[in-house]
Amino acid sequence: MRNEEEMLELILTKAMISDNIRLVEMNGSRVDSSLKPDPFQDYDIVYYVKDLQSFLRDHSWVDYFGERIVMQMPDQMVIPSADKTRQSFSYLMLFKDGNRIDLTLTPVTLAEECLRTKEPRKILLDKDNRIKLTSITPEETYLITKPDQKAFHDCSNEFWWVSTYIAKALWREELILAKSLMEGPVRDMLLIMLNWHIGIRTDFAVSTGKGGKYIEQYVESDVWKKLVLTYPDGNYENIWKALFNMCNLFEQLSINIGQELNIELPDYRNNVLDYLKHIEKLPKISEQIY
Repeated sequence: MRNEEEMLELILTKAMISDNIRLVEMNGSRVDSSLKPDPFQDYDIVYYVKDLQSFLRDHSWVDYFGERIVMQMPDQMVIPSADKTRQSFSYLMLFKDGNRIDLTLTPVTLAEECLRTKEPRKILLDKDNRIKLTSITPEETYLITKPDQKAFHDCSNEFWWVSTYIAKALWREELILAKSLMEGPVRDMLLIMLNWHIGIRTDFAVSTGKGGKYIEQYVESDVWKKLVLTYPDGNYENIWKALFNMCNLFEQLSINIGQELNIELPDYRNNVLDYLKHIEKLPKISEQIY
């Protein structure tokens, strides 16, 4: 497996010999010194170029980076559908030595606009010395933000409202729908609430990363154990248990956050919980809910 020095030399050499490539940015986990390095860290690279189309006429130019296991070009895909408004083009490449480069080509005219974001980044090459924005460290990235009452109530409403859809899908034995709702909007709201809980514990000075991947580092061990119990298998009884575990954890976090931030909790929580318990016990032959 090529090491970081070899990979960066490869990436920069390509940029230096091509007059079309004017600026090189690296972002993602490899510029975040707070993270423990591991062999799965991608090389998230942006080439800012004068003429984007010249690269797209023949995609074989990326063979320069090495033999691949697989490559994806998301900007020309119909499933999943590409963002037609996007002005960049990406090559996602997994190589036979285990390295991965996520390479994005962006018109250099958009560089200053793109580099206004606060995502961690490192400028590897700037041929024209025209980009005034410099590298950004992880400490300057998006951190957990303190919720106001509107955000808190919207999160609560989405969680409790969509949980009723899960109950309906479970009663109908619509497994895929029930799991999709649980791992989609309801899970998302639980993780948002969990992030706010972590924010209070850390004075809103940390990020839990993409998909909440660092949550375990910041929560109490008992909260983590409760969170783990919200991930069920495909058994209906276990999904019901996991749903109630989600509700109990969400309620615990909500009460704590409400007290800490002086936010009033919505009054329908117990109503929804009673409804979920009722649907769980509702006989399948029932013609009426109540």
